[in-house]
Amino acid sequence: MDPHGRIDVKWDVMSWTPDGYVAVVTMTNMQTYRHIESPGWTLGWKWAKKEVIWSVLGAQASDQGDCSSFKENLPHSCKKNPSIIDLLPNAPFNQQFSQCCKGGVLASQGQDPAAAVSSFQISIGRSGTSKKTISLPQDFYLLGSGPGYTCTAAAVVSPSAFYLGDGRRRSQALMTWSLTCSYSQTIVSKNPSCCVSMSSFYSTQITPCPSCSCGCQQGQANCVKKEDHKISSLVEKSKAERKMVQCTEHMCPIKVHWHVKNNYKTHWRVKLTVTNFRYRTNYTKWTLAVHHPSLRSLANVSSFLYKPLMVYGASSKVSTFFWALQLTKFHD
Repeated sequence: MDPHGRIDVKWDVMSWTPDGYVAVVTMTNMQTYRHIESPGWTLGWKWAKKEVIWSVLGAQASDQGDCSSFKENLPHSCKKNPSIIDLLPNAPFNQQFSQCCKGGVLASQGQDPAAAVSSFQISIGRSGTSKKTISLPQDFYLLGSGPGYTCTAAAVVSPSAFYLGDGRRRSQALMTWSLTCSYSQTIVSKNPSCCVSMSSFYSTQITPCPSCSCGCQQGQANCVKKEDHKISSLVEKSKAERKMVQCTEHMCPIKVHWHVKNNYKTHWRVKLTVTNFRYRTNYTKWTLAVHHPSLRSLANVSSFLYKPLMVYGASSKVSTFFWALQLTKFHD
């Protein structure tokens, strides 16, 4: 279990405007090995009053909403419950902001802390113009390339501090509030998302993934046979097509195979194989967490990068998570 399994969201009010404020919103993925893949994160909330979004740098609202009450200078979004998404890497320079424009992809804290942060600047109107009159947004939600996250209510905290220029001058936000979003696999699905099969050099038998490990086949309603002609027709990447998996006994989108290659007095060697059974989903920045007592004496890893994990509440146990080298991508 990951004791830091959360995504922190922080709003820093940097300046007041005639009808509202300008804020910098920062999301930090504190999860050790869970990242957010393409199509990326979506952050949404409900306004407490009749606020509008005048402009956004480093992100955009997915829906402008009904701005017909404005005669000129239309807001960026008039939605009561706006949804914000990240910009793509090729966004125009004048629309970018620091730590933005990664298509919503967030690396895990254990894999790449520098890439585990995303931020954008947002200008709000029809809002309070002081700490006493401002109202915090409500009902926050986070989609991390899909459901699974539950967010707390926003709460006012001590203003964030910043060091400018040469680092000798300290400034701070006018007001700061924060919230956290935690992931739960049970929200996404009652079934697991992967299974493990095993084999060894001293036996020709393979211990396969149990049947229906990740659910059972329902005819061909929830899977496609490997030789099926429908595979070539899956062009548009709709949500349903991204989840389309190959028909197997285990019905898991991901299978991990653990093969013991040899066993000597001083060491033993294992080959790990990760197979993607989804037809329209790539796992470019995949991670694999493994728990085994012998990982305490891990001597060498090839093809993968790795890092030991501190298992919460179980110091006697050893876990490690692996991820792909830059050129070792996990394709469909």
